[in-house]
Amino acid sequence: MTIIEQIIANHSGQKTVKPGDIVDVIIDTRAARDFGGANVVKNLIDNGLTIDDPQKTVFTFDCNPGGSDQKYAANQHYCRQYARENNIKVYDVDAGIGTHLAIDNGLAWPGSTFISTDSHANIMGAIASFGQGMGDQDIAAAWAKGAVWFKVPASVKINLTGKRPADISAKDIVLNLLAIFGANKLLGYSVEIYGEEAEKLTLSERITIASMGTEMGAIIVLFPTSPALLQELKMMTGNDYKPVTANADAVYEKTFDIDIQTFVHMVAKPGHPHDDTSVDLVRKKKIDSGFIGSCTNGRIEDLRAAAAVLKGHKVAPGVVLKIVPSTDAIWNQALDEGLIRIFKDAGVLVSNAGCAGCAAGQVGQNGPGEVTISTGNRNFEGKQGKGFVYLASPAVVAASAVAGYITTPGQIPDQPALFHATGSQHISTTAQHTKAKAEKSTVVEGAVWIIAKDDIDTDMIFHNRYLTITDIREMGQYTFDNLKGFEDFAKKAKPGDIVITQKNFGAGSSRQQAVDCFLSLGISCILAESYGAIYERNAINAALPILTYNPEIIQQLEVMNGDRIKVDFVTGRLTNLRNQKSATINKFYDAQLAIYRNGGLL
Repeated sequence: MTIIEQIIANHSGQKTVKPGDIVDVIIDTRAARDFGGANVVKNLIDNGLTIDDPQKTVFTFDCNPGGSDQKYAANQHYCRQYARENNIKVYDVDAGIGTHLAIDNGLAWPGSTFISTDSHANIMGAIASFGQGMGDQDIAAAWAKGAVWFKVPASVKINLTGKRPADISAKDIVLNLLAIFGANKLLGYSVEIYGEEAEKLTLSERITIASMGTEMGAIIVLFPTSPALLQELKMMTGNDYKPVTANADAVYEKTFDIDIQTFVHMVAKPGHPHDDTSVDLVRKKKIDSGFIGSCTNGRIEDLRAAAAVLKGHKVAPGVVLKIVPSTDAIWNQALDEGLIRIFKDAGVLVSNAGCAGCAAGQVGQNGPGEVTISTGNRNFEGKQGKGFVYLASPAVVAASAVAGYITTPGQIPDQPALFHATGSQHISTTAQHTKAKAEKSTVVEGAVWIIAKDDIDTDMIFHNRYLTITDIREMGQYTFDNLKGFEDFAKKAKPGDIVITQKNFGAGSSRQQAVDCFLSLGISCILAESYGAIYERNAINAALPILTYNPEIIQQLEVMNGDRIKVDFVTGRLTNLRNQKSATINKFYDAQLAIYRNGGLL
């Protein structure tokens, strides 16, 4: 078996599992964050559910460490009260990013299972642990039952051949991989990375690469353990762990041999983490700000790399550089090593540990028209603010902040680039509209909305600035208000309407609201060529009908925007009522149908 198959088999009472099997997986550690935690608690209370094992259950408050948003503060307090009553440990706002705390404190370990309301919980692949981001209902079910249903994914093997260039960082490695595979070529796969250079990667480097598996559409990116990794984990946790690697006869659906020696310094251009290019092609692009941190690049090695560039330099006039360590322990280590002094002398804003720029309202967000270079894992439009975000390594971000434009450490100019006057931009307002919830049936009819786009992410569907909303009746009005060309969707959509879109719909975050907003509007079903892995689970668990189709069928039926179509979830029969042409798409599978008929997972 592959690594993921071994872990799932060991946690489901099975001797073996294979791709496509659906099993109940026992979860070793079940976490909820501050942005999803309140909904998890609400789901438990509303459904009369109790906690299976408080010792395996934790809260991690990392999205809004300052509690600077009133609704975040209220949600955090709500979760703290629940934790007190149920003897649940809280890693509070002073602790740092939950997934990093799990690794550093032994809540996850090689061969273990871990879930969180964090879509980057698959970062656990760095230590050969099965981690998954899941929505509020999944987490609530796991807290109550101790296990969740899961479909075993097929596995892909990547062999990194050749010698790694000396100045190529882990962030460069993953951006090069994103340039090769894009956002959906590895969609739904468990990816294992092998090779001589892969084995040499430190824990921090593995975390950087594994963290961006979500951006590649992968279920998880797994590294087999190495003796050095096991020793590093022992030094942090005091625990001895057994090696985890695939069986010699493990079966992979695909294998790729990639020469790491060809990798170069990369940046992801604004809008998509997979829209990558060489730094050389965007060099001297003027920037307004920089950000170093996030679950991808907030480790001590990342801070050391930034300090090595910043020492003896100043951040360019008018440029703001923000640095946020991933955990409080790393913050203190940076203080002990003198890194904080280097940052402050260079004119850097250093903030308390947490997710920072990836969460709305926190350090690292930018304004309309602002150009930011960031070490984050996502640069979807609107994700880190209203500006434009390039993704790069800590060293490149630090060098760019000193230069005033995008560059590498070896090409920092003697004099930084200066700003010139520019025109102002205005923040647009969002129209509000509320729709009723549609009644459910296994056969539906509705008018079609054709959204011919791949990789529509959850920030486009339901932006993170609305994540504090817990009342489903309020969610519909914000549907697609961050998707260009469809900002008025919620205002025009009618109960019963059907959305037809393309590949990887729902990529990105684990937010349940990106599903519930369609239920709020009464959308009767969504058809897509494929879905983001977490989004697919969220939709099924919330009883939002989603199905997949072959694009040739839509052409065959001559479906056009506004046509009325009929969809049978049980048979998969799709009929264009305008011309009475019919064809078969992928029907509900049994588990999906059972959950749908139950009115949802809970």
